[in-house]
Amino acid sequence: MAHATPVQALSASTLQLLRPLVRILLRNNVSHRTFAELAKQVYVEVANAEFAIPGKKQTVSRIAILSGLTRKEVQQLLTLPPNSHSNADEEYHRASRVITGWLRDPKYGDGKGHPRPLSMEGKGGSFSQLVKRYSGDIPVRALLDELVRVGAVKHLKDGRIGLVARGYVPRNGSVPKLRVLGADTADLIATIDYNIYGTPSKPRYQRKLMYDNVPLEAATEFRTLAAAEGQELLEKLDRWLAHRDRDVNPVSKGTGRVRVGLGIYQFEEPEPSD
Repeated sequence: MAHATPVQALSASTLQLLRPLVRILLRNNVSHRTFAELAKQVYVEVANAEFAIPGKKQTVSRIAILSGLTRKEVQQLLTLPPNSHSNADEEYHRASRVITGWLRDPKYGDGKGHPRPLSMEGKGGSFSQLVKRYSGDIPVRALLDELVRVGAVKHLKDGRIGLVARGYVPRNGSVPKLRVLGADTADLIATIDYNIYGTPSKPRYQRKLMYDNVPLEAATEFRTLAAAEGQELLEKLDRWLAHRDRDVNPVSKGTGRVRVGLGIYQFEEPEPSD
């Protein structure tokens, strides 16, 4: 059997990763035409930003050659306003920082993962103080409304605010969950890209375990075990990173600015019977 070429391997992988994405697109009535237009836009954005000839200014003609689009299509797409996801991403990360701060900061609980209900204002560790410390200048009410909307916090009968989720994993509504689709999947693919084309001696951590003949009962047990163990590891790493993040700990020393993190996910699907 002949060995697959890189293009053949990439084509097969693209088909594989597109299937769950297209499933989501179809569920949300996004047509192939809309997807194709989005793909064109990204081809032009990436070719323009990252694939210029060193020492030369990027040109419409080169982008057209790289992307396979016409010069007219490239020119039209270059005139579109920048397609920035920074607002949605920032909301996602700010909400996550607030929740993790609530879990581990002794001002807002026991510092060991047991947060206490918080008053909106006041001394001794209020929700407003928590947001200002871990989320910068975002309006406190706006962040509270977002956390309530996605099911991460709730208003208690005594007027305080209680944390009901240990991470920013939206429970209610599809919009915030679809934002996670873009943010988290992009990070995973970027890591795979780096491990293929980056520095061979310094790969980024990327591992997966999988067994394909597991009983339903064991799969249910594993779901609970994976959630508990994964959460414990993430909270441990969160404490380490928060101590070194300048937004949370302004006295942290060092040069440059890097975004780092670790993602964990559990997967499960039925296998065909023999």
